[in-house]
Amino acid sequence: MKHPSKARTIAPVVTAGMVAAAFGGGAVASASVRSSMKPPTLSISQFNRTFSAMAKLKPLAARGTGMIAAILPDTVTSTRYTEFDAPYLKRAFQTAGLTSSQYVVQNALGSTSTQFTDAQADIAKGTKVLIIDPLDSGVGARIELYAKARGVKVIDYDRLTLGGYRTYYDSFNNVVVGNLIGKGFESCVTAWHVAKPQVVEMYGAPTDNNATLFGDGYNQILDPMFKSGKYTLVTSTAGTWTPDVAETEFQQAVTAHKNINAAVVPNDENAAPIIAYLKNLGVKPHTFPITGQDATLTGLQNILSGYQCGTVYKPIYLEAQAAVALGMYLRAGLTPPSTLVNGTTIDPKTHKKVPSVLLKPEWVTTANMASTVIADNFVPASQLCVGTYVAACSAAGIK
Repeated sequence: MKHPSKARTIAPVVTAGMVAAAFGGGAVASASVRSSMKPPTLSISQFNRTFSAMAKLKPLAARGTGMIAAILPDTVTSTRYTEFDAPYLKRAFQTAGLTSSQYVVQNALGSTSTQFTDAQADIAKGTKVLIIDPLDSGVGARIELYAKARGVKVIDYDRLTLGGYRTYYDSFNNVVVGNLIGKGFESCVTAWHVAKPQVVEMYGAPTDNNATLFGDGYNQILDPMFKSGKYTLVTSTAGTWTPDVAETEFQQAVTAHKNINAAVVPNDENAAPIIAYLKNLGVKPHTFPITGQDATLTGLQNILSGYQCGTVYKPIYLEAQAAVALGMYLRAGLTPPSTLVNGTTIDPKTHKKVPSVLLKPEWVTTANMASTVIADNFVPASQLCVGTYVAACSAAGIK
């Protein structure tokens, strides 16, 4: 990793103008120096688990003014927001040179009204850039319209606000996430010797554009299998990010269609109660393929025990660093470099291209668990490898 170059020392030359500046023109001179500074160039390839690339943004901390506020959506749909996003965002802000009074990381706790009022309060306190992971596009668009009217830039974080007014979007490539789920499902069906897969396809909440993209991704992979007759699509569910509702949808599906023997599930949280339900029915390991996403502790343990095929791992520290980097450039009145903004995303409501940072996810199984989520300390081995999972961890090379 490259580190910030050492500041060059230049011998001072005192002029009459500088003396005058000392008695009244200092602010102008300081602003002139800041505006003449060459902004740092940052690439997404430089982000890593040590956050070292963030230090390159320290010159932007001095150049910009006002706060950057990040508002996360909830604590229920995924444990990631409290366990990873919040601490990673804070670490990125601090490493980039912001003080505790120059940033804030909040959580709307599942309330759209809270998310909107948090944004209003942040803007009233001098926030120049908002990073929002909207609970839904309705509140996201309200926040973004409110911010736009007050000259505040907005970054959509993880979820795209449909019909919104954001400046940039920061996420993993969500169609690729779905592709990985589909390919992982195919591999699992083969490895577990499921001769005639009778599949229920499950989805995330229909109000979440990410859920739509995940579904698009796994259907790109699985539709040819259904059309060829190799797999049978028995039924699909309405979709939800609430695990209890997902379990109910699954139970209704298998009650109505007793031939179902495989499930495409969009995340680990939804998969967990479904797997528990199947265990209670006496279903054996490596017989009923189920997919997931988010590399949760429970999801990884379900993979180790043979009840879940794999999970999509999205190194959230990459997403947090990208969001903060975008925010630092915008706070300083600068355009983020093309080395950072590496793609575009179509807003399906406005049909406009949104400049985007699109990060690369990974499919995790027992084969690469040690080199990915464990190496990143996303889930500590000490938490994963307990009780009945010790032997499976050892077999997977996890120490």
